Order: sequence, then structure tokens, then C-alpha cells
Amino acid sequence: MVREYYARSVENEWKRLIQDAYHRLEFDTTMLFLKKYLPKKGLILDAGGGPGRYTIELAKLGYDVVLLDITPENLEFAKRRVKREKLENKVKEFIEGSITDLSMFSSNTFDAVLCLSGPLSHVKGEKRREKAVSELIRVAKKKAPVFVSVFGKFGCLSLGPANWPREIEMTEHFRRLYSKGDDYRWRGKYYAHYFTPEELQEAFTRDDFEIIEMVGLEGLATPHIKAINRLAKNEKAWKNWLEMHRKLCTHPIVVGISVHILLIGRKI
Repeated sequence: MVREYYARSVENEWKRLIQDAYHRLEFDTTMLFLKKYLPKKGLILDAGGGPGRYTIELAKLGYDVVLLDITPENLEFAKRRVKREKLENKVKEFIEGSITDLSMFSSNTFDAVLCLSGPLSHVKGEKRREKAVSELIRVAKKKAPVFVSVFGKFGCLSLGPANWPREIEMTEHFRRLYSKGDDYRWRGKYYAHYFTPEELQEAFTRDDFEIIEMVGLEGLATPHIKAINRLAKNEKAWKNWLEMHRKLCTHPIVVGISVHILLIGRKI
């Protein structure tokens, strides 16, 4: 069902990360930390990369990229964008597949692995999420960085009163969301899992992996979508806000309240 949703939402997902100042926080903050931790060159797997926003950005920076996504419509869109940008020599493959099964790749293949904007949050069931984590780490080379961003539970809950009051009214649904993080009404009828920072850290606590940093991608802006977009029109105020955001986005409290949480680690 999630595949079906994204098949109908290719254009929206392509535009989502740059549609306004609020949504650019996720994209720009992610890029900030990619540039901080990526090797200077190499082959990158963009797993669950949707219509290719990060794939294309990294190809422009000179990286070789493999784009994997579960939705054929996303891959076809990405192929067209890559051709338009004349990046065919940098985007090596477009592969239809799930992050729970990367068996088409040998272990220790990639110089970096990305799983951004929430694919892991759409994997239903703890065991299947454990499998996805294992696969993402397996295909990374030793010492290679792995970047995974998910939906944050507390950030989602902070957005609820303004955006989803009817869902809060659904007692059983709302209790399951705030207690277990499971949402069977994401976008109306699809599944999503919302992580606490501690849960995300636990998922990646393994003998072959070192967690380096956690980032709140929207951070303190999370519950203030309209106000943030207004603030961005004030050049001086927006510059000051971004400076604050960059300094505080790794603080545990800021990570916890963000609607998207980025975990950065390294295979050891």
C-alpha cells in the first residue's frame, strides 16, 4: 500500500524537500551532514531514494550513485531527471527493490549508504526493521558511513493538534501511536512507524556498527510550519535562526522533538 501511495505522489515527493523554507530544513540539514561525513569520492547506495532528489544532488558533487526504490514510478521519474541533468555517467543503476532485501548487492560494496526521508519508518514490524538495518550495514564497506533518517514520534505528536485533530479523537489509534509508535492511518490509510531517538539508537547498536551522531533535521522548527515560513521572509531573522539550528540540531532534546531524525554511523 505504501508503494501505491508513492506511485501516485512522485511529483509531490520530488518537490517536497524544496517546496518552502520549513521543508528545506530537512534537505539542507541532511546535505550539511552528508558533506561532513561522506568520503571525498566513491560509490554510494541511495536506498529508498524515491524520485532521486539526493541521488542527483550527490551525482552533481561527483559521486557515483546507485538508486534503489520500491516504486517503479519513482525510478522512471529519476531516470528522466538524471538524463535532463546529463548525469547518466554518475548514476550507475536504477534498481527496483526493498531495503529489507539487498541481496542483489554483495557485502562490503558501497563507500557510503543512504536511507533518507523515512523508508525505514514504512517497514512494518520490528523483525523486518531489524532485517533492513542489517542489510543497510551489510552492503557498506568497512569504515563506510551510513545515514538513516526516520519519522520522529515526539515531533509527530507535537504536530498533531494543528494537523491531525481527528486522529487524536480516535482513541485506540492515538494510544497505539503514542505508546508503540505505530500509525496505520499515515496519509489516511498507510503504515508508518515513528521512532524515539532511543529506539533508533537501539536498532543500530551492533557489534559491527558505531553510531557517530544524531541530528534533528527540522529541530525546534518542527511544530511551527507556518511561522517558520513567515520567518524565512525576514532575511536577518532567518539567517540567525539557521545559525542557531545548525548549532543545536544535534542536542538530544532537539533531536527528540524533530519530525525527522537522522542517525549517522560507521561500519566497523
